[in-house]
Amino acid sequence: MMQLEPFDGRLEPGGDYEGLAFDNFDLAGQDAEHSRFMDCALTGCNLDGTNLDHAQLLDSTLTEVHAGALDLPDATWRDVTMTDCRLGAVTAYSGILTRVTIRGGKIDYLNLRGARLTDVRLDGCVIGDLDLGDARVTRLVISDCRIGRLDLTHATLADVDLRGADLSGLDGVGGLAGATISGEQLVDLAGALAAQLRITVI
Repeated sequence: MMQLEPFDGRLEPGGDYEGLAFDNFDLAGQDAEHSRFMDCALTGCNLDGTNLDHAQLLDSTLTEVHAGALDLPDATWRDVTMTDCRLGAVTAYSGILTRVTIRGGKIDYLNLRGARLTDVRLDGCVIGDLDLGDARVTRLVISDCRIGRLDLTHATLADVDLRGADLSGLDGVGGLAGATISGEQLVDLAGALAAQLRITVI
């Protein structure tokens, strides 16, 4: 990444932020709706209640950021890496995520309902609830992750690898079409699959 200039100021709706380093900033409650972040690095920032509705996150990194609630509906993520972030409820429905990696950290609720995901990787993170209902997902890899509940209701999957996910619960089992799972996961999901197919097991 290029040499970054330190950010100094407040976020604004429609802002254009390029080549900036946001180091340990308190951005809580600020409004960056329709803003563009290009080649930026956010490190240790407080994003609680920050409004990123329709924002563009491009070629940027988020490291050890934290928020109780983070709003990113209809946002565009491209070439973004999130590392060791601690987030509560992340509202990111209807977004477009391309070449995104979430590595480490914990997210209580990640709402990607209706989103489009392409070349996304979840690696070594803990997610309480991952909502992919109505999402279109192509080339998603989940590796060494613990997910409390995965919702695939009406999802469309292609080349999705779930073998590295410790799944405690699954909604929308019919949405598994297009996914790769392990034999152990198949045994764990046997009851849900039987119910989906209306199979009586005695």
